[in-house]
Amino acid sequence: MKTPLFIGLVLLMTTSFGQKTIGGVERLDPLLDNLIDSSAKVEILADGFSWSEGPVWVPQLNAVLFTDVPKNKLYQWDETNGLTIYLDPSGYTGYAPNEKKAGGNGLILDPEGNLLIAQHGDRRIAKVMAPLDQPGAFTTEVDRFEGKRFHSPNDLILHSNGDLYFTDPPYGLKGDDDPLRELLTNGVYRLSKNGELSLLYSQLNRPNGLALSPDEKTLYVANSDAKRNLWMAFDLVEGKLLNERVFFDATSIDRPGLADGLKVNKNGYVFATGPGGVLVLSPEGKHLGTILTEERTANCAFNEDESVLYMTSHRYLTRIKLKK
Repeated sequence: MKTPLFIGLVLLMTTSFGQKTIGGVERLDPLLDNLIDSSAKVEILADGFSWSEGPVWVPQLNAVLFTDVPKNKLYQWDETNGLTIYLDPSGYTGYAPNEKKAGGNGLILDPEGNLLIAQHGDRRIAKVMAPLDQPGAFTTEVDRFEGKRFHSPNDLILHSNGDLYFTDPPYGLKGDDDPLRELLTNGVYRLSKNGELSLLYSQLNRPNGLALSPDEKTLYVANSDAKRNLWMAFDLVEGKLLNERVFFDATSIDRPGLADGLKVNKNGYVFATGPGGVLVLSPEGKHLGTILTEERTANCAFNEDESVLYMTSHRYLTRIKLKK
């Protein structure tokens, strides 16, 4: 059950009442003016997290849900109630052996309105059944490949045909040498609607965030490595990844932050968390500018009509208004 949270977190209501802001917008191309107004500010909605992650907009709640991975909690923020605890625990329940005991990470909704969670600690993709105003127990969607447990599923995305794509880096373990590690690769996986699980790609050492283009013909995957800090793009053809290519390489950008979560708007523009905050990229991979958050930023999510972008930036939950 959700409980109000008041201690240790700064709750700020509306800009008109003096809501705090942070950072700004770096504009590298005039096209960015079509996406973000020149007056737009990065607003701080809540503060005090260890590592905020995985935001998702939930129309049923008129709220954004997001996780604090080290604290093993999932939060809800909405205009009426501010910040509340939505699930505790969020990602480690003792379901799988894991000394790190990290919480949930990426979040998405399925077409029936159920919440899917990439659970670092439990080393699985789990589901929380709707209605989401009364969250219940976790059920397992998938937790093993060829009989071996995943490392720590990180992010996930659903295709309109029901196929689930997700990444499995070792962040939820104690690294590549953790004795609890069972699989040899850090993979990008597909769980088909009929339950068939396949390893699609294993050439990224730290696969992380992923997203689909609006026509679902392209899959984007982030690699969170300071030496190879980039986003790959693949043609998605009948559930297989073809024509691999670098979509955008941020390795040379000298700012804090690694390629991490990303979202694609209805017109194909990519909002990718990475060095400096959230990089805004054209469908062709041109860097149009960066939403500067002043913190390492893990992920982002649009609201229902894409008029707002919510961002999880280390200790903060923030947002910026967008042009529709």
